[in-house]
Amino acid sequence: MKGTRAALRYAKAILNLAKENGKESDVQQDMLLVAKTIKENDKLEVMLNSPIVKGDVKQKVLTKLFEGKVSNITLGLFYLLQDNKRLELLLAVAKQYGLIYDHLKRIDVAKVTTAVPLTKELEAKILERIIEITGNKASIENEVNPAILGGFVLRVGDVQYNASISNYLNELRKEFDYSHYIPKI
Repeated sequence: MKGTRAALRYAKAILNLAKENGKESDVQQDMLLVAKTIKENDKLEVMLNSPIVKGDVKQKVLTKLFEGKVSNITLGLFYLLQDNKRLELLLAVAKQYGLIYDHLKRIDVAKVTTAVPLTKELEAKILERIIEITGNKASIENEVNPAILGGFVLRVGDVQYNASISNYLNELRKEFDYSHYIPKI
């Protein structure tokens, strides 16, 4: 991803400022909102990445869009990025902030792939189970993939648990495949 190193530096600086003010959790919520808003709004993402739109216009749009919804630290980030002509990094900064915040708070990111979106009840059960297994808190990132047919695939760190129906069908297919038992002549 373009600008990842720069985004990481901005994210670290914002995290340090937030920690000094005891607002790191508030800023984390802000960054989640910013990332979600940019991802869900193609026009906003195009505007932020456009070299034609002036930085002060981008910054004003962001301020109007998020004013009253985010902390002053996050609003200050918009000004800082605009002053340094780096507003196109906002989404990357938000993602990097989330990663280093999770690391700081010892929160694992659990990627759960399901055939349909997770319900709040199921999400709560998965979080409880992750805490039992790993001993760490976790945040859930749900990816919907109808190809797994049902069940779920859970990945926490480098550990993966595949309880999808497509995986069970593949395992059954392997069991019924006797070709590897037939001796070669």
